[in-house]
Amino acid sequence: MADIERTGERIAELREQINYHNHRYHVLDSPEVSDTEYDTLMAELRRLEEEHPELIIPDSPTQRVGAAPLEAFGVVEHPVPLLSLANVFSSEELLAWHKRISNLVPGREMDFVCELKMDGLAVALTYTDGHLTTGATRGDGYRGEDITQNLRTIKSIPLTVPKDAPRKFEVRGEVYLSRPGFEKLNKERYEEGQPLFANPRNAAAGSLRQLNSRVTAKRPLDIYIYGLGYAEEERGDVGANRAMPPTHWDTMEYLKSLGFKISPHNAYVPDIGHAEKYCRRWEEERENLEFEADGIVIKVNSLELQRVLGTVGHDPRWAVAYKFPAIQATTRLLDIGINVGRTGSLNPYAILEPVYIGGVTVKRAALHNEEDIGRKDIRIGDMVIVQRAGDVIPEVVAPVVSKRNGEERLFEMPALCPSCKSEVVKPEGEVMTYCTNASCPAQIYRLLAHFVSRGAMDIDGVGGKLVAALRNEELVKDVADLYSLREQDMINLERMGEKSVHNMLDAIGKSKERPLAKVIFALGIRHVGAETAELLASHYGSMDRLASASEEDLLEVPTIGPKIAASIADFFQKKENRDIIDKLRRAGVRLEEEAKGRKERPLIGQEFVLTGRLEAFPRIEAETRIKGLGGSVGSSITRKTTYLVAGIDPGSKLEKARALGTRILNEEEFRRLLEEASK
Repeated sequence: MADIERTGERIAELREQINYHNHRYHVLDSPEVSDTEYDTLMAELRRLEEEHPELIIPDSPTQRVGAAPLEAFGVVEHPVPLLSLANVFSSEELLAWHKRISNLVPGREMDFVCELKMDGLAVALTYTDGHLTTGATRGDGYRGEDITQNLRTIKSIPLTVPKDAPRKFEVRGEVYLSRPGFEKLNKERYEEGQPLFANPRNAAAGSLRQLNSRVTAKRPLDIYIYGLGYAEEERGDVGANRAMPPTHWDTMEYLKSLGFKISPHNAYVPDIGHAEKYCRRWEEERENLEFEADGIVIKVNSLELQRVLGTVGHDPRWAVAYKFPAIQATTRLLDIGINVGRTGSLNPYAILEPVYIGGVTVKRAALHNEEDIGRKDIRIGDMVIVQRAGDVIPEVVAPVVSKRNGEERLFEMPALCPSCKSEVVKPEGEVMTYCTNASCPAQIYRLLAHFVSRGAMDIDGVGGKLVAALRNEELVKDVADLYSLREQDMINLERMGEKSVHNMLDAIGKSKERPLAKVIFALGIRHVGAETAELLASHYGSMDRLASASEEDLLEVPTIGPKIAASIADFFQKKENRDIIDKLRRAGVRLEEEAKGRKERPLIGQEFVLTGRLEAFPRIEAETRIKGLGGSVGSSITRKTTYLVAGIDPGSKLEKARALGTRILNEEEFRRLLEEASK
């Protein structure tokens, strides 16, 4: 057999394995292999496809990363309209709907399927001869936008289906963002100074309407399929004569067997009474869901009865949406207050006329920053829409412009810090305004609370109230003063008995052994989160080396950009911060990485790019060994690339490395470097 045939067979085998594992992980939530094993399969497939680009197909798992930007979306005609649903808002209205449709089919018994109504974006996926050919938005129900490229990036959407599927069919589903995914996305946008999404639905819709599908591929989108739009004749030998299922429940089970992700919360119910109980249950437990849901969809189970009941206007008679009470409410924005954060940031918040939302009376809500207030055109005195979800801090979504009376006032960031009356500054290119006084009482309080938190120095028994008491009694002026506290200082504080004091001082003493990364994070350096702190600790190995690094040095660290580099350099240039480091050192806080950790991962902070074919070992093995020794593997040559490893037929990366002056290793030099690093 020719080499190209063997390669083609191996590629087909890898695609089949990867598709299987994707289905286990993203649809069934039951993986059978570790992330490392999965990454090994993907790396081998990518390597083979790079070496044989003529064998790449659109349905390959490697092609989910997105394609080049589109100029605009095309239009897709829906052969079967995607109808909207009528709404009911109470048990009485639900029973009235049931009575109406029962009167249309007298004597017929009905069972139902109940499905959570996710707050996402409805889409239609069309498969032809086993392949995903078109993906479109609902649009007006008759015509939608062609977003096929973007939908192909969602790993829970199968690109191919089994041979016994219909020759051509369409499924409908809801693309959504989970609560953790939405929070992570907004956190990233906040850190990048981009406008925040108001809710998961907006985030999902915005992600799917990206002209550049590479952007969509980076968003943690998921989908649940909720119905079959239509199906044409069967194909293949296995199921050529199979009849389609007679009920909606069986149809969903059939689609599940084809590889589609079906919500595990779907429920078959024998009558409308059980449907009502299902609605009441999830109305109470909706905040326990992993996604936002605004109601329940109740569908007549029999497809034959669905056809008999038909539609009225744009709504099917055989289905209805039971809507949950809104988690949004409208109230008046009385004023905008300012909190001072641990890095000195001035954080605006809304002072509201009290409003009842989702079981809680809300008096305050988040307003992310001055630019966000301006972008949303929120004014003091406005009637505003306030949103609350579970334990998440309520936020102001938007003003109700139609209710303005002309007395509303534009918000202006104060020129002086509301806590210490020092001047404030807004650095160029940033969305936040900062207090310039490092000794600002509010800033120090929040920094202390951050310093003792679990993700930082993890000092058990020191919470916000105790931090406030320590500040009020002037027992601590900065974070290093915590290590100078004595029992006689503490015993007279409110609710601090002898045992509590002993436990707290013991926890403070134990925190001296926290890893360097935790100490760096605990210092509250602007733009330095936990992951960046880990990277800095690994790269520099000690607080002294980090403190002496110039802005240019910091830019050489992988993933450290100009904003973070400038913030770190500025922090250590300030005398008051250097004094705190000295006090921590004298107190015995560990300010160096453990020698053992540095020895075991000697390539920390070094980025490798591999190009061409390696003969001594497969590329995946090379990447695994680099990562095991603490290094990172990049996909392209940049100024931060430490080494380019050039194998046979290296390609354009070699020329770029030469142009940038990147050190180039041949395979033998690379092997020796790994051996030396492993000693």
